[in-house]
Amino acid sequence: MAEVNDYLKAAEESMAGTILFLDEALAHIRAGKANVRILDGVRVDYYGNSTPLSGVATITTPDAKTIAIQVWEKSLISVVEKALINSDLGIMPMNNGEVIRLQIPPLTEERRKDLVKQSKHEGEEARISIRNARRDAIESLKKEIKNGLSEDIEKDAEASVQKLHDKYVKMVEELLAAKDKEIMTV
Repeated sequence: MAEVNDYLKAAEESMAGTILFLDEALAHIRAGKANVRILDGVRVDYYGNSTPLSGVATITTPDAKTIAIQVWEKSLISVVEKALINSDLGIMPMNNGEVIRLQIPPLTEERRKDLVKQSKHEGEEARISIRNARRDAIESLKKEIKNGLSEDIEKDAEASVQKLHDKYVKMVEELLAAKDKEIMTV
């Protein structure tokens, strides 16, 4: 019975990891309002090391359409500005010598639809990953029958894996619905 629980635990860990990854991926999809997480991928050359932007500056959102970046060392302002320009954000930074501001432009209807499509793609990738975790767990359980596991226990474990699958797919749907609402809200 212990090995059955091991397979269930491994499947659940894999599915939970998928949800965390999806949440992170959706956070990087810009929804038309200021979100500091869109800057997570921006890296700055800090004394020869590639450092995350959050490691050299304080990042805040003073209002719904602006991200303010307060660099800790004034000598890095031009480096941070260059990193923002070279990133895939598509937003031109404004620098007043002390604070770098990013004005989040409003999204067009077409761009909103593209972003919804992108988030749905991320959601489908997550569903595939969850299905793969379910498949792997079920295959492992079927192999355990050859090692003496009773078929009844295997069927019960399969049902448990299916419940886990359903639970995590529902979580994916909820995350996607929330992101779609966020993107489509003007």
